[in-house]
Formats: sequence, C-alpha cells, structure tokens
Amino acid sequence: MVLKFLLFEGGLYRHERIIEFLEDVGGFVVQKTVVGLDLIMNIAVPEEELEMLKTIVSELKGKITEAPLIGTEIGVIAPTLSRHHLPHPACDIAENLRRHGAKTNIIGLSRGVGQKIVHTTMKEKELIEEHDLAVFTLGNFEACLLKKTKLFQEIEVPVIVTGGPIIGGLSGAEGYVGGIGRYPERARTGDAIEKLKEVSRLAGVIVEQRRREMDMDPLVVEPIVVKNEVERQVPEAAEALSPNPVTLKIDGIRVKLPYDDYKERIGKVNIEGRSLSEVAVIKRSLMRNYILVKVLPRSMF
Repeated sequence: MVLKFLLFEGGLYRHERIIEFLEDVGGFVVQKTVVGLDLIMNIAVPEEELEMLKTIVSELKGKITEAPLIGTEIGVIAPTLSRHHLPHPACDIAENLRRHGAKTNIIGLSRGVGQKIVHTTMKEKELIEEHDLAVFTLGNFEACLLKKTKLFQEIEVPVIVTGGPIIGGLSGAEGYVGGIGRYPERARTGDAIEKLKEVSRLAGVIVEQRRREMDMDPLVVEPIVVKNEVERQVPEAAEALSPNPVTLKIDGIRVKLPYDDYKERIGKVNIEGRSLSEVAVIKRSLMRNYILVKVLPRSMF
C-alpha cells in the first residue's frame, strides 16, 4: 500500500467524516491541531483513495495539499553554532521545512570551520544519519563550498546543500540550492522566501523518491502503525514534555523517552501479533538518550 501524505486545512464542523473515511480505507491522522474553529491535520491516505478524499474535502469546503515531508525528520546542519556560521538562514530553512510538514533539528558541527581542517566526526555522522534527510547550510564563497564537500561525502542519508553562489551542484549531494548564503537578517523579501520554498520542494522530491525505492522492498509494518501502537500501549510516550514526543520517520520512529528506562517496554509493544523488537531494530539515539526505532524490510524475514 502506497500512502500519500497530505495537509488538510478547514473547519471543525463535520471533520469526523474525514477521520471515519481514513479509518475505513486504512488511512491515518498523523497530527491534528485545532486553532479556535479552524482545523489543521496531517494525514496519510492510500494513493488509490485520494480522489474520493478530495471529493469529501470539497463538500466540507476544506483544502488539501500534498505534503511529502509529513512523516520525515530532517537535520539542518550548520558548520558551527557560532554567530559566524549559524545566522538566520539555518533557522529560516528549518522553519520552512516545518511549514511543509517535516520535523527538523538544527545541528552545529564541532569541526566545521577551516578549508583545510574541516571534517565531520564519527558521532556527528551517526547523529546526522538518524535523520531521513540532511540539509547543510554553507556560506557565500564558491571556493569554500568546493573544499567543504568533505563534510558530507560519507553521509549515507540524502543530502541537500545551500550556499550563496549559483553553481550546478556539489559532489556528494543529491541537490544544491544557490542564493542562500550567510546573511544577518530574516528572509523577508519574495525572492528570499521563494528560495526557502525551493529547498522544501527539493526535499519533497527526494523524500518521495526514497519512498518509491522502499516500496520495492516494503517495511514489515508501516511506521505510522508503530507510532499509533506505541502511543496507545505506552501512554508516557505520547505525554512526554517535548514537541512531537513520538516523531514519525520514513522507516521508523523516534520516541522521546529515556532509553534505559523504556527500551524493554517499547520492545514489547504488540504490532499485529508480534513484539516490536521482532520487526524493528531498537537502539539508543545520540540525541538526548532517546529511543530510535528502525522498522525492518520484509526481505529480512
């Protein structure tokens, strides 16, 4: 089953009709936000049921838009956390990715400065690879960008790079977006905002391509099913004092609970008659000692 991820915007009135439809066809509500009488929902629906969903949404006077970044966790990487290397572009890029449905984390490297000595440590590499996609925010000079490709040459998740120069691309990156260098102010002009949207669109294309590739060897169980069952069987997971306490990823979830205290309970969660530890790899995350769950593909069984 191929799921399409969508953003629904509309009113609270009769929105239960959409939820009932999703339950009937095997779809899911990923996230639900109520603001007054308005409703925003991140949803996933089987691709073949998309037209019927559009009909229902039209009758309810709502709007749906495709949002392939829903259900992804993206790392936005800056060379350092100093004022010199972490100005507004990193925050602007992360915010725009969130507006398109992604969960983002900003990461500053410890050795990201200096054209000759720049490198990514093993722990930083492992942390970046816990994400579905990495966006490296580099600077204004072409010569500097070309020498800093060593930052992401060995990163195993897809990489997008942003920088000031307009160039064709960079070795080791799936995509490059020029016109976003270092600047000391927020993106306010139409051109600057359009560049941020370009990063999000490129990320969406890469994510969709990765999902299509995974469909050749599907996961044993959909990550959204794992998320729902973990939240139901381990209530503390959904109640953790953190944004997106159970973060959905392309091939699993991140549970924002202490690894040592909850690993066994998470591993015992029943997923369609099997324990989660049977169908997924459960390991300690390098991010705040959280729990990282990676669902196994069917070819492993």
